[in-house]
Amino acid sequence: MRATEVQGAAVIRILFIGDIVGRPGRDKIATWLGRLREKHRLDFVVANAENAAAGAGITGSIAKTLLGQGVDAITLGDHVWDQRGWEHEIDGFPKVCRPANLPTECPGRDHVVLEKNGFRLAVFTVLGRTYLNLKAECPFKGADTMLSRTVGAGVADAALVEIHAEATSEKIALGWYLDGRAAAVLGTHTHVPTADATVLPNGTAFITDVGMTGPYRGVLGRQIEPVVGRFVDGMPRRFGVAEEDVRLSGVLIDFNPETRRAERCELLVVK
Repeated sequence: MRATEVQGAAVIRILFIGDIVGRPGRDKIATWLGRLREKHRLDFVVANAENAAAGAGITGSIAKTLLGQGVDAITLGDHVWDQRGWEHEIDGFPKVCRPANLPTECPGRDHVVLEKNGFRLAVFTVLGRTYLNLKAECPFKGADTMLSRTVGAGVADAALVEIHAEATSEKIALGWYLDGRAAAVLGTHTHVPTADATVLPNGTAFITDVGMTGPYRGVLGRQIEPVVGRFVDGMPRRFGVAEEDVRLSGVLIDFNPETRRAERCELLVVK
């Protein structure tokens, strides 16, 4: 197993990239991901791309491009079905997974298993239920089920769990709930990176929100004026994707497969 040396221990290095927003976010991936893979000697790259198509949803062509640029697995969130026709394309992408706690009737895979040099990493997302309207089962019970089906069933050696949720309390609670059972519990959806990246006491890497990969001179990746206007007068407007101050936001994780503990969880922002 090729590994990176950290304090004398062999580790698996993972980069999880926060919500890719529109063309600016996709261009940032195209420019930087190859360099980051080489610089940090990354074993796995996982990216949330639920906002990759014009700021809402994803398409087959975008998924194919991101995977071709070095993303190993793509996760999705509450905007999973925003692009027309994606529900007919998703089954054709074995390295793309929709949220695991959606109804079982939904198309697409509920998890991905990545493998490198004998190490198998399960990747799945659960949607939070607080302030989100998409129909989903309990994320806590959903995570239990997925861990049982992957690590518990012997088809993966560790699991990376994404919690795509609005409420910080819900994300933090899931981190504590899964501490010691998941390699990482990483929050997404709110597009603002938080300052609490850590390794929890029982060895699970955690952050409340990874942030977004997209334009920060805006409101959560959207143009400032129409969003502010909507707050002021309540009138409907089209929220176009912003274009300036584009950053790649992600989290670097070092996981030791021998101790089954994360040894590092660090926010990475590329401007």
